[in-house]
Amino acid sequence: MKLLGLHHVSILTGKAEKNFQFFTDILGMRLVKKTVNQDNTSSYHLFYGDAKGNPGTEITFFDIPNLGRTYEGVSSISSTSLRVATTESLHFWKDRFQTFNVKHGEIVKRAERDTLDFEDFEGTKLILVADNGEAGVAAGVPWKKSGIPSEHAIVGLGPVTLTVKSAPPTSSILKNIMGFRYVGSYPSLKGDFPDVEVYATGEGGPGAEVHIETRTDLPPEKLGRGGVHHVAFRIPDDEEFNKWVQRIRETRLPNSGEVERYYFKALYFREPNGILFELSTDTPGFTADEPLESMGEMLALPPFLEQKRTEIEASLRPLEIN
Repeated sequence: MKLLGLHHVSILTGKAEKNFQFFTDILGMRLVKKTVNQDNTSSYHLFYGDAKGNPGTEITFFDIPNLGRTYEGVSSISSTSLRVATTESLHFWKDRFQTFNVKHGEIVKRAERDTLDFEDFEGTKLILVADNGEAGVAAGVPWKKSGIPSEHAIVGLGPVTLTVKSAPPTSSILKNIMGFRYVGSYPSLKGDFPDVEVYATGEGGPGAEVHIETRTDLPPEKLGRGGVHHVAFRIPDDEEFNKWVQRIRETRLPNSGEVERYYFKALYFREPNGILFELSTDTPGFTADEPLESMGEMLALPPFLEQKRTEIEASLRPLEIN
């Protein structure tokens, strides 16, 4: 039982139209699923990913209009990384960010990799990380209809950073329950704070890492637009998922039990610092109800919501993003 890597990261947006424009027009990602928040069907849920919507490439957004901003703090997923092929790609993106007035930093090392931090229009903390041929979980497939040169395309999720007041409770869950291994550390880029700890699962590499940042100077995060709701980790199939449900149950961590999302099965729980984790299956994926060629073009509803389509569509605000 090993988690394969990152599955998806889910974030909050207050303006889905601008969110769509940023992640498709500027970042060149594919909208692979336009659906609803299954826990609040009056809200859209947008999934961006690689050309095939592969697990491990998806960054998703819950649309909550008029949402207040996020206030930085601990007990948070404080940054999300996106993978590109090379350091040369980082220079391409730095130039592009300058052209589109995207707030960004300089190319710096994190965990011995070249990286470039930036923000979207809502202050979402994002980092581009260069693979540079590193072994580990395979990257995704470039979306060739994006207008971004394929050699510089975003091809998956990189490490997520967890910011906590005390690292040991979180690292204990990662190592002792979830099967992660400690693989190193690097100096904090935020000041005189403890080194950032790096944990990996599965085949490792940027698509399978969690970084833990200790900050004793911050209050708890106040989550709003641009803030990360949860991070999900990959389980290959239903058989393995059932084993993970049993494992988490045996830990007595408060958890959701099995949740059927149709595109994947999910289990949610909070680690001791209060960060929400999800375990998700790779199967059946986003082609379960849409052809690969036209994924994301129409409002998709899982079968258990399809009978309520008229009611759901009436409750949604018009969203012209295609």
